[in-house]
Amino acid sequence: MTCWLCVLSLQLLLLPAAPPPAGGCPARCECAAQTRTVACARRRLTAVPDGIPADTRLLELSRNRLRCLNPGDLAALPLLEELDLSENVIAHVEPGAFAGLPRLRVLRLRGNLLKLLPPGAFARLDNLTLLDLSENKLVILLDYTFQDLRSLRRLEVGDNDLVFISRRAFAGLLALEELTLERCNLTALSGEALGYLRGLGALRLRHLAIAALEDQNFRRLPGLLHLEIDHWPLLEEVAAGSLRGLNLTSLSVTHTNITAVPAAALRHQAHLTCLDLSHNPIRTVPRGSFRDLVRLRELHLAGALLAVVEPQAFLGLRQIRLLNLSDNLLSTLEESTFHSVNTLETLRVDGNPLACDCRLLWIVQRRKTLNFDGRLPACASPAEARGDALRHLPDSALFEVFVCRKPTIRERRLQRVTAAAGDDVRFQCRAEGEPAPSVAWVTPGHRAVTRASTGRARVLPGGTLEIRGARPQDSGTYTCVASNAGGNDTYFATLAVRPEPAANRTLGPGGDGRNETLAAAARFPLDLTTILVSTAMGCITFLGVVLFCFLLLFVWSRGRGQHKNNFSVEYSFRKVDGPAPGAGQGSSRKFNMKMI
Repeated sequence: MTCWLCVLSLQLLLLPAAPPPAGGCPARCECAAQTRTVACARRRLTAVPDGIPADTRLLELSRNRLRCLNPGDLAALPLLEELDLSENVIAHVEPGAFAGLPRLRVLRLRGNLLKLLPPGAFARLDNLTLLDLSENKLVILLDYTFQDLRSLRRLEVGDNDLVFISRRAFAGLLALEELTLERCNLTALSGEALGYLRGLGALRLRHLAIAALEDQNFRRLPGLLHLEIDHWPLLEEVAAGSLRGLNLTSLSVTHTNITAVPAAALRHQAHLTCLDLSHNPIRTVPRGSFRDLVRLRELHLAGALLAVVEPQAFLGLRQIRLLNLSDNLLSTLEESTFHSVNTLETLRVDGNPLACDCRLLWIVQRRKTLNFDGRLPACASPAEARGDALRHLPDSALFEVFVCRKPTIRERRLQRVTAAAGDDVRFQCRAEGEPAPSVAWVTPGHRAVTRASTGRARVLPGGTLEIRGARPQDSGTYTCVASNAGGNDTYFATLAVRPEPAANRTLGPGGDGRNETLAAAARFPLDLTTILVSTAMGCITFLGVVLFCFLLLFVWSRGRGQHKNNFSVEYSFRKVDGPAPGAGQGSSRKFNMKMI
């Protein structure tokens, strides 16, 4: 028996050593055999640990102390599909560092110290679909940095120190669908660099110091559907042609410094279904601002300092489902602002100082069917309804609270004003009513003047009409119209403007000459009409004289050469007393001269 035991022991010693099991796990990591996951987060590792199973599909090495990635560090993991290297201190990625990972689909390098990505850093990653390079120290993206990532669909490069993106930095990203650029030092967008992203569907641009959108920024992105612009404090206007060439379905321009709805830029976005203009200093929504957005379903204007939504402001929004006007300065929202309220399902008007009167009656009537998204609007006035939520008001409040009083103009005494040319003129028109009426004036030329009007005529707070530098053509009857939701009232005022005297003409020194000049100017006023009439009469006289002279010349030229007058002159020499020497009988001398 002892001999058999010795022989068996000897055979066991001579057997070759067995290979480590495929499910082995590094000492400082946690492994899950079923999901083929190796988790080595927060282990203070300074290098990729040894002993990682070759069939690992997900490797997590985040929050360690890795400083560099070299070729061969991950070569023993050919089946790896997801690699997380976030929040290390990696400052260098050598070319070919990931060359042995042909199946890798997700690579996270967020929160490292990368300043530059050399060409070839992502070589042979043909199946990579997501790359996260955010929160690094990248300063520049060189040409062809991502040329090997032909299957990449999502790229994150936000929270870097980027100051420049090379024109060909995105060359090769044929399948990219989402790109995020945020918290960088970029001051401009390169339309040529973005032009390589022909398949881009979503572009997010956040926390950038860019002051303007140029016409060519997005022109070469025909497939772009979602555009987000957020926290651009230097952006004051969205130019009319900045979105040309796009067919967006979703547009978000938030936390910028634009002060008006970019109606001209939105004119060609007929496919837009969601628009967010929240948290911009927009105070007014003019009539027809969204008239071309016939497919729009969601409109967000929250926290935008809105004080006025003009009638028919939402004209053209035939399919609107959700309207968010919360946290503004609105006192009312009239039914006349909509194309139709029948399609509206969700309405957010909470956080506004709402005046509960007849203008909000349409909301109260629909308070049981409208969705307020859990934020019930409440009355700020009148005092008896302050703080009451619209949904909880009883039906009796419809006739007690939600009423309007027709405006009444005080001091109806007719104002007749006679002014000299160049004077400033004011007409008062103070009106009372609930809600407070708006005052507009109609000029003798049938032009409406409101507080928003510009020019010599304007309406001051309180309804007073001011005409600066009055002219004779301003004379006539002016009509004040005070109106609110309860009705309107009118009032009339007349203005007569004396024409401006002619310019003084000095006849001589002394006071007499000045008086004569003023007297002559008073007797013969010289204005533009007089000058034009005098000039026309002088021209007509001159042309008449010239025409008469030409007529005389024509008549004379027609008669020239038709009548020939002639006469003959016969001349005889004077006789001399006595015979002339050498003269015979009959030798008298004569000659004839004929003149024609």
